[in-house]
Amino acid sequence: AMASLTDVRARNNGAGSSGTAISMMDVSDLEGGGFSPTKTRRYARAAPQGGGLAKLMHFAQHADPQQVKAAAAVGALVLFYLAVRTAWTAVFVIMACFASLAFAAYLAKWVLSKDEGTSDMQEVSDAIREGADGFFATQYNLIGKLAGVLAVVIYLIYSARALTKEQMDAGIGQQTFAILTTFSFCTGALASAASGYVGMWVSVRANVRVAGAARRSAREALVVATRAGGFAAIVVVAMTVLGVSVLFTFYSFMFGVGRANGTSINEMPLMLVGYGFGASFVALFAQLGGGIYTKAADVGADLVGKVEAGIPEDDPRNPAVVADLVGDNVGDCSARGADLFESIAAEVISAMILGATMAKKANIADSTGFIMFPLVVHALDCLVSAAGIMSVGERPSLNPNGGRKEDPYEVLKGGYAVAMGLSVVGFGIATRVMLYVEDAPSAWFHFFGCGMIGTASAYAFVFIAQYYTDYKYPPVRVIAEASTTGHGTNIIAGVGVGMESTAAPVLCISAAIVSAYWFGQTSGLTDKSTGEPTGGLFGTAVATMGMLSTAAYVLTMDVFGPIADNAGGIVEMSDQPESVRECTDALDAVGNTTKATTKGYAIGSAALASFLLFSAYMDEVEAFTGKPFKQVDIAVPEVFVAGLLGSMIVYLFTAFACTAVGRSAQEVVTEVRRQFAERPGIMSREEKPDYGRCVSIVAQSALREMIKPGVLAVGGPVAVGVAFRLIGRATGQELLGARAVAGMLMFATVAGILMALFLNTAGGAWDNAKKYVETGVHGGKNSEAHKAAVTGDTVGDPFKDTAGPSIHVLIKMLATITLVMAPMFLD
Repeated sequence: AMASLTDVRARNNGAGSSGTAISMMDVSDLEGGGFSPTKTRRYARAAPQGGGLAKLMHFAQHADPQQVKAAAAVGALVLFYLAVRTAWTAVFVIMACFASLAFAAYLAKWVLSKDEGTSDMQEVSDAIREGADGFFATQYNLIGKLAGVLAVVIYLIYSARALTKEQMDAGIGQQTFAILTTFSFCTGALASAASGYVGMWVSVRANVRVAGAARRSAREALVVATRAGGFAAIVVVAMTVLGVSVLFTFYSFMFGVGRANGTSINEMPLMLVGYGFGASFVALFAQLGGGIYTKAADVGADLVGKVEAGIPEDDPRNPAVVADLVGDNVGDCSARGADLFESIAAEVISAMILGATMAKKANIADSTGFIMFPLVVHALDCLVSAAGIMSVGERPSLNPNGGRKEDPYEVLKGGYAVAMGLSVVGFGIATRVMLYVEDAPSAWFHFFGCGMIGTASAYAFVFIAQYYTDYKYPPVRVIAEASTTGHGTNIIAGVGVGMESTAAPVLCISAAIVSAYWFGQTSGLTDKSTGEPTGGLFGTAVATMGMLSTAAYVLTMDVFGPIADNAGGIVEMSDQPESVRECTDALDAVGNTTKATTKGYAIGSAALASFLLFSAYMDEVEAFTGKPFKQVDIAVPEVFVAGLLGSMIVYLFTAFACTAVGRSAQEVVTEVRRQFAERPGIMSREEKPDYGRCVSIVAQSALREMIKPGVLAVGGPVAVGVAFRLIGRATGQELLGARAVAGMLMFATVAGILMALFLNTAGGAWDNAKKYVETGVHGGKNSEAHKAAVTGDTVGDPFKDTAGPSIHVLIKMLATITLVMAPMFLD
């Protein structure tokens, strides 16, 4: 499945287009670890070789549509039957998910109906698609093998774990619990991988259509990129909710929930923790591998191309340019889809656990509403986000300020306002219908207030991130001005902005957690055994739901960025008129801002979700030991040391991720320099670069380098818990392993939030400082200030696109792995 790419840039002597072919490696070359720079083939498609995932992808793409429809119809009927047996709320959630998937299919059909531009654009796009497909198949085959090993470990642990009293009373055996938890883990891992593939699938097909639309109008290009991002976002969120709903209804039916002598519905959420862990596991490796790939190529291309050779971004003479464009898809689109999937899955499952625990303590007769509420919120998320996406219409419009074309970012924010407004209405209705309790008639309104706190926090995070990363505001301009005095002052200014940017989000998070907790505590729900208020933790859960109630639209804006970036690369490499490049540059600049703002949103939601997961871990330990486990004393030396180890894991993980990008980028820099030195005809357009070599280098390096930080993230909390459990047994300290892990989680979450905020914001600010200089200020492109700004951007690349986003996943995965592995830490 090779793609031959023609260099259509005119030669310097004006002698027309070069007919030199640019050879791209195929899937089998990539998976075999090699490449052939001399192969030149056209677009004949063949089944991918070398892995089970590649064959599964090929089967899915070539399956008989009639058979697929028949199988889907049978599955839907079975699912509706299970949902009716569980609760009518489950029926609504599943119907909303199916409606959302149908809407996503409409968006895909609409985007794919757009023309793919010129033949030159299509050749560039096909080369990007081939490289992305090949890396995805290879990366996920490796992740699949690692997940398989971990699934065996989970099964063995759960085969020997203790059960709660309620589970034993319901007749659930250890083997049954082990099999179902392992099944949940595998299901979560598979669904997370599918979400990553969806994100990449749309991006590699939409990029050329955005480039084609840019030849006609900026507004059309904006709408195509937005709806392409919307397709990926709606599918990811709908699949997350549908996956949890399917497992929940299946387990409820299996254990006779609602029937005489059946298991209580309050026990079902604990059986879903494997699903969240599977999603986190895949998302972490996807984010690491994709982030290392994209930033190694980007750094290598910028340092040699822009700084040393003085050629423009995405210039086809740069041997690393195709690898850079491939990286946008496997790093920013595929990894981000898996990231959001696991964020929502972790938040939903932890909120279901807390809702069940609170309902049990408050002796609420029917706790279905409190348990199903998170699923309903995210089903509504798909619907309101769909309205927000469609509000970005195709009509061109002018702003009232002098008749100039409107700012694309303001258009996207308008869609966000539509989605947020509808979500507030839907949230209010859902809280009144599902969270009303006769014993505490005002409780639903208190929880609605918690949700509004989360919604306000989401908007605040988006604004804070925009302030620190958009060159319309002072922080980025300070970095750009520092570039005029050299590379060092650029770096100092960027570090300062990044550190300063942690203050406002931390204050926002702190206010949200405390205020939501007390709104919940004053809801009127009390623990029937002690008479104490019991709604606080569930209040923070509802706040997190409020924050994520427009997650699909936020992901739409996030995926918009790399699609616009790819479109700009395609326009540059296919030698389109300057007016077209100006259009895609404007979209690319907006994409940089949307990516930065959505990362701020992501870390805010990760902070709240981690607090929920920590609370769920405390509840789980209490459920399995039958002993109170409500506080952790960090004055105990072992607990404090475990906390230090948790903080160390965050910093060591960051170091591994950044140095992985550095090592990989060094290989790219060396290769690009070699090609420029040995083949001087590249710069005069008389020779073609060997793009396949750079693609091969970054692909192999990313797969190799993602293992070490991933193993640290998975093995670190387990090692801490087991070690302190043994110390506790030797010293007679009860539940020391569980308490040490709780301390580790607290410190790691705090350190991770601050580190991610710093990395994301500093990287985004450096990037947009470079963009600001490229607009013509401080000497513009190829000036000394521009070279310093490019240096800052290359330092920020692994910060904002590798280590920073990976920490989002890390702090949630540390919590989900402790939920799953808790039996190993208990006496």
